[in-house]
Formats: sequence, C-alpha cells, structure tokens
Amino acid sequence: MTPCQLLQRCAGLERATNCISSVDLGALVRPHVTINCAMSADGKIGFVTRTQAKISNEEDFRRVHRLRASSDAIIVGVGTVLADDPKLTVKKEYAKGRNPIRVVLDSRGRTPNDAFVLDGMAPTIIVTNSKCTRAFRNAEVVRCGRRQVDLLRLLDVLSEKGAKKILVEGGESVIWSFIHKGLADEMKIFVGSMVLGGKGGPTPAGGLGVTKIEHAIPLKLQKVGRLGGGILLEYSTKKRKG
Repeated sequence: MTPCQLLQRCAGLERATNCISSVDLGALVRPHVTINCAMSADGKIGFVTRTQAKISNEEDFRRVHRLRASSDAIIVGVGTVLADDPKLTVKKEYAKGRNPIRVVLDSRGRTPNDAFVLDGMAPTIIVTNSKCTRAFRNAEVVRCGRRQVDLLRLLDVLSEKGAKKILVEGGESVIWSFIHKGLADEMKIFVGSMVLGGKGGPTPAGGLGVTKIEHAIPLKLQKVGRLGGGILLEYSTKKRKG
C-alpha cells in the first residue's frame, strides 16, 4: 500500500495524522514555503498590547493578496486568530484568484466557534496535537504531533493534498518555528515608515531565539524595492553549516 493510499484510508470527517506516523512520506515533494510579514521601521509587527497594527500601505496590500492568490495554502498560528480574527482570503479588489486553503496551527484547539476562518468561505484545516479531540465547524481537523504541531509532517500532509506553494503569515512564534527548523525557502518583509515602540512588542520572529551570533539563521538578500512609502525586503534562506 502506498503512502497516498494509506492517507486516503485514514481520511474521514477528520484526518487522523497520527495514524500515518510510521509511514515514510519522504518521497513526497516538500512544498515551497514563503514567509511574509510587515513590520515598522523599529522592527515591530504589532502594538505592545499584541494587537494588530496596520503597517502595510495600499501597494503592499495588493502585493500580499496577489501572494495569497498564487499560494495553495496559507498558514497562521491560533494566536493570530485570537488576536486579529483574520479572514485569510483573497480580496477581489486587490487580486484575482481563488482562496488558498486556510491552515490554523492550534495545538490545543482554541479557535473560537465564531472565528472568520470557520465561516465556510474557503477550505480550512485546523491542526491540533494528537491529544486534542475537538471538532470544528466548516473545517477539516489534522491531528499532528504529540504536544506541538509537527510542522514537517504537516507539510507532508499538505503536499499529499497537492499543495506546492505555502504562505506563512504569522505570528512571530510560527515564523520562528519555520525558520529555526529550516522549513522556510524565502522571506518577504515589508518595512512601513513608522515607529511603534514598546518594550516587549511583537517582532517578525519570536520563539526562544539564539544567544550566539554563530547560531543566527542566515539569509541571503535577493531584492530591495520601494513600495509606496515603504520598502520591501526579499530574502532566500541559506543552509546552516553543521
């Protein structure tokens, strides 16, 4: 039996990803992962209250929605859903194209029942750990990982669904996890012409971070461009030695 056949056998109202934990999915082609975010000139992606700040200008909004329209899936963490309640769809006034699959990383199943991501307007997957038993309206559930979501296995599941291009939009812990685990291929950062300030305000990459410069995650600057009154930085990731 092939991995895809076993995946199909496991499929139902929910996809129990743990049932394929012993299957070698290495033959699947890992999707291309793009991280996209907007930050202020002082490196903040939101207010010190950890709520969303409108940093992108109209030109960047159009760019972001074109990115969404060209992606097969868009990933955010449940923290973003709780703080901002995003729709994660393509706004027709900004771009043409279908809505990507909305994927919420939600280990403990905290996504509210009235969240926009559960409105049925686009295919949606809520990814929990294997201990969570909650079901969600208008969404498929993938149980993936014992405590935290297993990102590598999740990418395999999305690949099996035909996803080739993945867009990661946050929040800071999710972005750090993808970069730190070496799962991101490129990173696009819009820098808005403003200062938000605030000690402890959210930054593009959160998580534990590093304590030595030799452990820093290397990037390669590919392009710098002016976008309205802001700047777009485009990086590719570089493999770390050792």
